Amino acid sequence: MRRVVPLLLLTAFLSPPVQAQPVTDDAVLAIEPRVIEWRRDFHEHPELSNREFRTAEIVADHLRRLGMDVTTGVAYTGVVGILKGGRPGPVVALRADMDALPVAERNDLPFRSEVIGEYRGDEVPVMHACGHDAHVAMLMAVAEILAGRKDDLPGTVKFIFQPAEEGAPPGERGGAEVMVEEGVLGDPKVDAIFGLHIDAQREVGTIGYRPRGTMAGVQDFRILVHGRQAHGSTPWFGVDPVVTAAQIINNLQTVVSRSSELTKAAAVVTVGKIEGGVRSNIIPEEVEMVGTIRTLDDDMRDVVHRRIREIAQHTAASNGATVTVEIPMTASYPVTYNDPDLTAAMLPSLVRAAGDGNVELVDADTGAEDFAFFAKEVPGFYFFVGGMPHGMTREEAPSHHTPDFIIDESGMRLGVQAMLDVALDYLNGAGR
Repeated sequence: MRRVVPLLLLTAFLSPPVQAQPVTDDAVLAIEPRVIEWRRDFHEHPELSNREFRTAEIVADHLRRLGMDVTTGVAYTGVVGILKGGRPGPVVALRADMDALPVAERNDLPFRSEVIGEYRGDEVPVMHACGHDAHVAMLMAVAEILAGRKDDLPGTVKFIFQPAEEGAPPGERGGAEVMVEEGVLGDPKVDAIFGLHIDAQREVGTIGYRPRGTMAGVQDFRILVHGRQAHGSTPWFGVDPVVTAAQIINNLQTVVSRSSELTKAAAVVTVGKIEGGVRSNIIPEEVEMVGTIRTLDDDMRDVVHRRIREIAQHTAASNGATVTVEIPMTASYPVTYNDPDLTAAMLPSLVRAAGDGNVELVDADTGAEDFAFFAKEVPGFYFFVGGMPHGMTREEAPSHHTPDFIIDESGMRLGVQAMLDVALDYLNGAGR
């Protein structure tokens, strides 16, 4: 007997599944123009790490107007606002970083930065070359939307506006590590924390995420090569730290290529600065090298540190020189770790915000984030929101920390929506 399949049913079998479309809250659409306005103001008035005085004042005033309990001066210039919901529930923290970089902006934006600041004793141009201005503006919007729904919130939201994510100035401490030490995750105790980063090389309307190790742990290092000064015409009377430093740099390339088990995780060793000598015919007494180490595995970090010390010491000894090795020199961040259970629970929130097909599992990033200090203490989830214009490729888009860095401001709407959704879904039981 032949069976007749109704046309409607047959069509349902043959048609491709309908992809979920982004769900944007009306409140997010309504506040978007102000998010852009806030972001442009912060962009035009950037402030270096531990110097975010104007930014912090604007944020604190905003949170106070929303009726929150506000604490200022946290880790020097940080701001924390607490929004207590009308119903009992967990405590969720949302974090944005506030600081800019010593970079000269190179574009024709009407709100480009002309600010001059001080870094390491020098006057330097200052620019939001990493998108922290957008992070602050987006979290201010989330704070306003949630404050308007305070009575219905089942729990508490702690808004953390953090200074010095890019690292405190020499001789100072700052950032997430100091905020944790000062108790930002307690009173009330935070159950989970969320953060995001706008990505100028990820297309607008998309989100990238990764469970477990997401961004690298980082330590900076300093190697001082001690030689013996001599006239450049008679090098045999001295010990040349310049030649020794050059050999050390070459030999350091084997730390990753020959000593790191790269099938497990990536590692990077970069010498970013070398300085020594004053003129052409004097062999100096000392050469300084500074650089950065990036690892995604704690055991590999220990191997890299050990090999840097061994190579520097033995290479110097072979030339009759000595070295002083400092690891870390000033900064040390752990791996930014996304709690796998929390990540899995929040994934539907991101898909709802961005739409099916617009949320991507990404590779680990050898960049570093001091959000890692928060995520070491409580379950954390850190993700990436696209800020690159449609039609542009990753290779064409200027990267972060460069004079040409720029974002498509339309990407901030998804950032606000995604942060709003993960906060509300967690408060309502997701991930717990």
